[in-house]
Amino acid sequence: MPEYTPLVATIVVGLSLAFVLGTLAQWLRISPIAGYLLAGIVVGPYTPGFVADQALALELAEIGIILLMFGVGLHFSLKDLMSVRAIAIPGAIFQIAVATLLGLGLGSFLGWSPGTGIVFGLALSVASTVVLIRALQERRLLGNERGRIAVGWLIVEDIVMIFALVLLPVLTPLLLGGELEGATLQNVLSQVAYKVAMIAAFVVVMLLIGRRVIPLVLHYIAHTGSRELFRLGVLAIALGVAYASAKLFGASFALGAFFAGMILSESELSQRAAAESLPLRDAFAVLFFVSVGMLFNPAILLTDTIPVVATVAIIVIGKSLAALAIVLAFRHPMQTALLISASLAQIGEFSFILAGLGVQQGLLDASGRDYILAGALLSILVNPLLFLALDRFVPEHPQQQKGGAPVTEPRPKPAVPQTTAPADQPGRTILIGYGRVGQRVAQRLEMSGTTLHVIDEDDAAASLARSHGYTAHATGALAGLQAVDPASAEALIIAIPDVFEAGEILEEARRLNPTLAIIARGHSEAELEHLQSCGASAVVLGAGEIARAIVDKYRSELASA
Repeated sequence: MPEYTPLVATIVVGLSLAFVLGTLAQWLRISPIAGYLLAGIVVGPYTPGFVADQALALELAEIGIILLMFGVGLHFSLKDLMSVRAIAIPGAIFQIAVATLLGLGLGSFLGWSPGTGIVFGLALSVASTVVLIRALQERRLLGNERGRIAVGWLIVEDIVMIFALVLLPVLTPLLLGGELEGATLQNVLSQVAYKVAMIAAFVVVMLLIGRRVIPLVLHYIAHTGSRELFRLGVLAIALGVAYASAKLFGASFALGAFFAGMILSESELSQRAAAESLPLRDAFAVLFFVSVGMLFNPAILLTDTIPVVATVAIIVIGKSLAALAIVLAFRHPMQTALLISASLAQIGEFSFILAGLGVQQGLLDASGRDYILAGALLSILVNPLLFLALDRFVPEHPQQQKGGAPVTEPRPKPAVPQTTAPADQPGRTILIGYGRVGQRVAQRLEMSGTTLHVIDEDDAAASLARSHGYTAHATGALAGLQAVDPASAEALIIAIPDVFEAGEILEEARRLNPTLAIIARGHSEAELEHLQSCGASAVVLGAGEIARAIVDKYRSELASA
């Protein structure tokens, strides 16, 4: 067997370079996607040096698309969407329409056909799931009202794009102006009706059969105790359903994978399925972005500067202003409107998939695809700057709206009135995180008479803490620290599981109060060292405490025997 094959070289060089450039992007506080795209450009045919096998990269990218869409389905929450449907559904549709019209206008200026302009505009209308979720997670906004609106908005965009991918091949004759042979309006409409009927049949099969069979199979495999088989089962379901949807129902891989993930998301094993499939999903997602970067000709930044700048303007300015206008029209605070606008001011994976399909169907040429790729890369680079400006210039607290009236975001009504603890109250302890661990910590500290001040990003968790009689702030941890003044506190307890976020909190708390007693939680020796290096006074390891409890029970059982 030869030591060198194009497949091995493409995977090894692509992943290695993506790792280096993705790490650099992360260090620069930019989404790693920008690094992955740059890695593709470096190994692509338009730059000197090693050139990866483009055909193999595109085939690997297909698997990446399937696993990406499976992940989107796994995290799909109809409940979350319904909770913000009043703004997310009309808002997303309006913003997609505005971006599509702007793309159509730019296409008309460039001399493209209306069909090409529509596909181009659609590709510019949908934000990257990966970039948006990461930005919200970094600011601990996923659990509050603004974060739910952003995620719900994104879900609507994703659903619209999935159906656009399914129907685009059928609508191609109309978008091309009837240029294809035999492409009469009646023929096209009959094909659309047939396609919709097949999709409906697929949805019915998944809801009636897949909804029962898929969770049943996974539960059976889980009871075997084999982690390897469980992981294999999850991947087989994702890939198998995607392939079956395309082969048997004429749907796209994306739709099949999305429905497979959505069905699994309702199972009790959804969290485990997401965790077990995550490493392979991440690896193939990276290869997908690398393969997209290989298609991009960077020379277009110099030869077609004006169209590239116009494309970026549509993404960063046009989409954002449309989102800002409709959120304000629905009488949400300016703070919420600005967050949604910044979140949507970029494009990503769906744009790449739609651009690729457009080229395949003859609706886009290479230059149109390059404008989309350039717009994605530049908007991903610019997006952190928008959030930085938002963090710096937009206060976390209620602000003035029309007529000077202060407007606050809707929050769950607490069971007891919220109180404010004096900043100099002796013995005051700050607890960050009111989840399962945080609640147990609070119960035990309450027995000793400790005064607790709780910080949790989730409105429901903060409301629960208030109902238990504690002072609570529903905000991000870093903003909450500024509000509760750690300089006058006796101790800080960090009960959240995310070690990297805990490290940031530690550094900020230590800066505000160098002598503060800070206790954090971890799961490994590496996490212990990291948290200690960030300034933790003590770190409690979950495995260590479980082992200690087991030994104590063991001794008590022997003593009572």
